[in-house]
Amino acid sequence: MKVRTAATDLVPWAFAALLALGAMYVLGSGRDLSQQFQSLMRSAPTERSAFMIWVQRGVSLLLIAAALQQFARHFAPHRRLPSVMLLCAFVLYWTGTVGMPMVFAAYPAISHEYLYSLMFGVAVCMVNDTERERIVHTARNALFALMLAGLALLPVSGAMVLDTGYAQGIIAGLPRFGGLTPHPVTQGMLAQVALLVLWCHPYPRRWLNAAAWLLGLSVLFLAQSKTAWIAFAACALLLMVVRGGAAFWRRLGDPRSGGFGVLACTVLMLAVLGLVGWILVGDALGQAAAFVDSSEGAQLMSLTGRDRIWVAAWQEWEQNPVFGYGLSIWDAAYRAAIGMPQATHAHNQFLDDLARAGSIGATALVLYALVLLGLSIRAVRASGGLSLALFATIALRSISEAPLSLEGYGTEVFTHLLLVAIVAGASTQRQPVLRPAPLRFGVAS
Repeated sequence: MKVRTAATDLVPWAFAALLALGAMYVLGSGRDLSQQFQSLMRSAPTERSAFMIWVQRGVSLLLIAAALQQFARHFAPHRRLPSVMLLCAFVLYWTGTVGMPMVFAAYPAISHEYLYSLMFGVAVCMVNDTERERIVHTARNALFALMLAGLALLPVSGAMVLDTGYAQGIIAGLPRFGGLTPHPVTQGMLAQVALLVLWCHPYPRRWLNAAAWLLGLSVLFLAQSKTAWIAFAACALLLMVVRGGAAFWRRLGDPRSGGFGVLACTVLMLAVLGLVGWILVGDALGQAAAFVDSSEGAQLMSLTGRDRIWVAAWQEWEQNPVFGYGLSIWDAAYRAAIGMPQATHAHNQFLDDLARAGSIGATALVLYALVLLGLSIRAVRASGGLSLALFATIALRSISEAPLSLEGYGTEVFTHLLLVAIVAGASTQRQPVLRPAPLRFGVAS
């Protein structure tokens, strides 16, 4: 289905602006990605240029204008709210993790900057199915434009987009690609999201679709984020099951398709035999023990040092159990005080909300996650499986990152609000249809 993006629709453009803002920060920073850890060692926050201050103000005004436009579209014709439960859950989550700690935490910090995510998030909760399609298509185009721009900078400013000092990849000496995102892990997760959206919303032209798959998979590999690789494999399997699982089992049990059943069983048996052979002959247990004893294994067992950050987050909650430390936790001064410059957040969504907003925030997170899960399952058919795939992406990333946090806006909230738009729009779709989708560069038959 072809969807036109009206130039006057501001909400889709606001999604693109979230990615553009992060890219402008990278371009304006003149960073050397291989020296990123050393830059985190500085106790003082990085000074923003006058140009970037005005860019951020422009994005803030765009978010406000998009929200006001959406409010007017909703209330003027007395349009039905897509999901009262989604809107209430979102407002509750913002209140518990931003609004209340902003005032009642151990270190309160009141700022107008915390209100933009609330206004824009509420507006996204009001989109219908037509607006959802425009948002998804604009988000897809913005994601691939971001990756393409990052690759285009390789011959011009390689140090800005490549971490040449990365030594933990599976291929020795291969630099790590961060592109125009804050970190290669962020680039890997955004590439994964782009591929999932492309799968469910392919480009109409086959050559463009094939080029987009090649671009997305290349960036996903070069980002060398193992978390993104695992998440993409899991979400791809989930999409295959949701979009074609019933047809697979029907074909497997159809006596007229005997060759397909024999092939599937043969592949399964070979995989099992290979695993058993590796365990018995290849000394799998010995190799695993040797890996754990190595420096790489020790780093993996400690989750690349995240266990120490988790302990610090837990201790902050113990000291401030109700409303938490406050929104200023994990800033440059706090990281310097605890001696962990890499702790830009708690590297776990639950612990991050627990330390930042206390038990109130953690409770709001659990309730919000349950509502998002239920609505994502409900929207599976209307979204072609994309709602559940994005929820799984966020859930997997929540183990080691904080993708649901609403303290600011930019690249961090992009996937979160995209999921909100999808489940909100699906709530207004009357006749959900699950499209068949064999994996042929994402083109649905």
